Amino acid sequence: MKKTTLLALVVLVLAAGVVAEPEVVYSLGPGSFVFFADAAAREEALPSYMLAAPPDLRPVEGPLPSVWPTFERAGGLHVVRIVVPPGTSFYGTGEVGGPLLRNGRTVTTWNTDAYGYSMESRSLYQSHPWVLAVRPDGSTFGVWADTTYRCDVDTGEEAPDEIRFACEGPRYPAVVVEGRRPEDVLRGLGRLAGTMPMPPRWALGWHQCRYSYVPDERVREVAREFRNRRIPADVMWMDIDYMDAFRIFTFDPATFPDPAALNRDLAAIGFRNVWMIDPGVKVEQGEGVTRIFDDGNAQDVWVKDAAGNVYEGNVWPGACRFPDFTSPRVRGWWASFYRDFAARGVDGVWNDMNEPAVFDVASKTMPEDNRHTGDPAMVDWTGQPQGSRAAGLHERYHNVYGMEMARGTREGMQAAVPDRRPFVLTRAGFLGSHRHAATWTGDNVARWEHLAASIPMVLNLGLSGQPFAGPDIGGYAGDGDAAMFARWIGLGALLPFARGHTGKGNVDKEPWAFGPTVEATARRALERRYRLLPYLYTLFREAHTTGLPVSRPVFFADPKDPSLRAVDHAFLLGSDLLVVARVSPDGPAPNPLAGRGWQELDLGDAGDADLPQLFLRPGAIVPLGPVMQHTGEKPLDPLTLLVALGADGRAAGALYEDAGDGFGYRAGEYLVTRYEAVLKGRRVVLRVAGQEGRWSRPRRALEVRVVTPTGVVAATGRDGRRLKVRL
Repeated sequence: MKKTTLLALVVLVLAAGVVAEPEVVYSLGPGSFVFFADAAAREEALPSYMLAAPPDLRPVEGPLPSVWPTFERAGGLHVVRIVVPPGTSFYGTGEVGGPLLRNGRTVTTWNTDAYGYSMESRSLYQSHPWVLAVRPDGSTFGVWADTTYRCDVDTGEEAPDEIRFACEGPRYPAVVVEGRRPEDVLRGLGRLAGTMPMPPRWALGWHQCRYSYVPDERVREVAREFRNRRIPADVMWMDIDYMDAFRIFTFDPATFPDPAALNRDLAAIGFRNVWMIDPGVKVEQGEGVTRIFDDGNAQDVWVKDAAGNVYEGNVWPGACRFPDFTSPRVRGWWASFYRDFAARGVDGVWNDMNEPAVFDVASKTMPEDNRHTGDPAMVDWTGQPQGSRAAGLHERYHNVYGMEMARGTREGMQAAVPDRRPFVLTRAGFLGSHRHAATWTGDNVARWEHLAASIPMVLNLGLSGQPFAGPDIGGYAGDGDAAMFARWIGLGALLPFARGHTGKGNVDKEPWAFGPTVEATARRALERRYRLLPYLYTLFREAHTTGLPVSRPVFFADPKDPSLRAVDHAFLLGSDLLVVARVSPDGPAPNPLAGRGWQELDLGDAGDADLPQLFLRPGAIVPLGPVMQHTGEKPLDPLTLLVALGADGRAAGALYEDAGDGFGYRAGEYLVTRYEAVLKGRRVVLRVAGQEGRWSRPRRALEVRVVTPTGVVAATGRDGRRLKVRL
């Protein structure tokens, strides 16, 4: 069949009481397809919050999709099933506890305030109704259920060779992305769902937080201690205790009397700042207490209850009203409050409690029959604005409430400081929230199982479209101990988002808090991260342009190898570095790629057993920089290139550079350098094989270090010039 405008397939009734439906499929671009239960289901389907742009449905041309979902109605739910070959491995499903491999598990997409969650918790803070499936031959596909309603995502629990979505709400389409390898599918996901924005370079540094640093002098004290102890760090965070009685966009006049002065003092020693903003607006007794409450009442921005009255729920300030972030008008109103906030020198914003969390109710959130306005201009799957269908209940909008809050926050910070890249961190999210904010894995626990889960949780978020993620390093709930903290900061310093954080009442968890031995490990861990910043920044640019994750599962090195499918203690940074961590107190940490030519690296810290081992891929060139105390301390000089020759005597790698902030890169103000190394006799010859961008190459020293099984051979020269290294 060469061309199919509406391809229908009648499916048999699968079981008593189950109504099967015919199917309709369209192309969404190369290797991407959308399936509807029938022609009428396309008309009924609500607009997609996952897609980055209105859907562009095309006839299916050429080969038909190899994956064919079936649709049915069962148990009052709309069910989509995808049968897979035996031996298929399942990943993704967003923010989930437990192992990387998701076979035999079910999660429920319902954003939940999940303080101290377990590895068996079915719902956490974010919802990604998306599964990445890797077949035994390494070929891969991904599938998402395009619905914002509560949905059970079953990856082989009910039937081992089947993916099953069982969702509330109206009928919804299933979107399938196919590829030869996992990377192909994630690029396809990026084309459809968008990619993360380019972050400011400072956001890749170390972030220090706790609930809470109070008063402002304590913030200064901690920041100065980093500098005095020569421990690299870039960002100090302010939790809710900076506020006046937990009123958002306010500052406690006693403990944070001059936030602008605090931010200036931090900037003077190389620190940026991030401040928390929650969604709940404190209900005031009378007018004139806060502008946001008075203006919100006047502008009619609040979520309504089932009777059409303004909904109020208790959070930190007591009774609160909640902006209806599903409305573009309300998001614009919300964004306007960041102008004065940013004018105090605020660099970044932390949106917390935005599931939305509500106290004193069993559901931990607002009622499902609350009313939202929605966006009438959103385009549905027929290509038309949804119009009056935008108005809906909270059961429809719950899972995107936090994403739309983060969207409004990003738009507000961008408008307030148009020449800088916004940094926003969100607790709640949905498939697509990566377009607006980074995230973290929520209120974890200071236990070894949560330390170990840091790796697979970040990896599965990356496999679900969110590359910029990390855990609360050291554990949010509970104290932990010195041994655990040392190990956690060792591996956490190599994850995309690196932040230390802990809850109120816990022991201090700054890098020096557990004594000099752990402090030395923490310093080495963060010096590693800062040396790797040129490589990390290059990977973030790749994530921005392609959708590929920064941290990747080990099976990306060889998707056909079943022994790599369930590795939880190791991961790849990009395609060229392998990180192998010890994630239990005394257990081993075997190299899952042993015998494949990966060369172990020593960045001067290999004697520290609490730091993960690092290995360089054969055929790779990885850029390093000097140790620095913060990302703006000094230029990238000297530039170090680590080289591991492949079996063919060649290696290649790239370095991306730009201003580190702002948007000049969109106009070509950047430099991508592609380096190549070739073995010629007893010499390795390194040269610039190509470059792009309008930036001039900096005048800087170059060190090339060729890593071999018997040691490292180095030579120095000038970047941009051919350099020979004698072996």
